Amino acid sequence: MTYLPNALAAELPPAQPKPTSLTGQREATLELWTDGGAEAGIWECDAGRFTTVRDGFHEICQILSGTATLTGEDGQVVELGPGSTVVLPDGWRGTWEVHTPMRKTYVTVQTGGTSSK
Repeated sequence: MTYLPNALAAELPPAQPKPTSLTGQREATLELWTDGGAEAGIWECDAGRFTTVRDGFHEICQILSGTATLTGEDGQVVELGPGSTVVLPDGWRGTWEVHTPMRKTYVTVQTGGTSSK
């Protein structure tokens, strides 16, 4: 069992430059559990904009703090804030516009394709 009493207050490793950022954002990830093709953890990112592609895995996110707008390549727009849950299926492509620094928990599940976070 892996247990974290307060994901919002958990200490994350030092933030690093986000490779897909369009605005120079930094991000930090604390991996809490991994088993084969599944992973769970906490992710945090500065305000700004970045692109993302979910190739080879599904991602389920629970927003703990911060706000963002997700815009899919299909034109769907979703507003996220504390308490929001979003599922990004294998093949999802789009842009995150993080308005205020964001922290989320996530679970990824590989689907057999190419995987990258």
